[in-house]
This record gives sequence, structure tokens and C-alpha cells, in this order.
Amino acid sequence: MELKVSSRSHGDHTIVTIVGEIDLYTAPRLQSEFTRILDESTTTLMVIDMSGVEFCDSTGMNVLLSAHKRLRERGGVLEMAGPRPAVRKILQVTGLDSVFTIHEAVPEELLAAEPQA
Repeated sequence: MELKVSSRSHGDHTIVTIVGEIDLYTAPRLQSEFTRILDESTTTLMVIDMSGVEFCDSTGMNVLLSAHKRLRERGGVLEMAGPRPAVRKILQVTGLDSVFTIHEAVPEELLAAEPQA
């Protein structure tokens, strides 16, 4: 399955939307997208919209952890929004649900800050 990654930044926050499966084959694409965002922006809050992620293996979790660590090193925060039950279960089993702040959906105040098209 293909992985689609899109991002939009507004002020000090970036919303990254992921659709598809994050696994050994798609994780490098996600890693390079996180690297690009972190290299090109001054984001201090990154919210990963996981509502379109159907599956995430340990490779994918490592990519998310790596982005979390890199953002934290520069004083930022990485949060997740809307993980499906299968992904939420992986987060709980691995204990990562205590590492990441997890929202039911992308916080309204961040969506409200988005420029209107």
C-alpha cells in the first residue's frame, strides 16, 4: 500500500497528515518528510494526523520516535491525533501512549489557525 504524507505549517505549528500504512517499506519516505519539515521550518509543535493510518509497525514507530526526539531537542513537541484502534493498540502495548500526547482529532484551535482558502 502506498503512503501519502502531506503537511501544512502555520506560525509555530505544523500538521502532518499521513494516509496508508507505515512499515519497513514506507518508513523511509516518512523519515525523509519529517527531516525536510524539521530542516525547513521553525515549528515547535508538530501534530501528526494519524486518522488515515491503517497500520504502523515497529519501523514506523521508530520513525515517529526519532521525529519526536529531534523536535524535543529544539524545544518542541510532537503530538498525535486520531489514531485508529489498531495503531492505538500498538501505542498502548509498547508504552508509547505515555510518550506521545494523543488527541482524538487534530485540535480545533490549530485548525482554526489555518489560513482559509
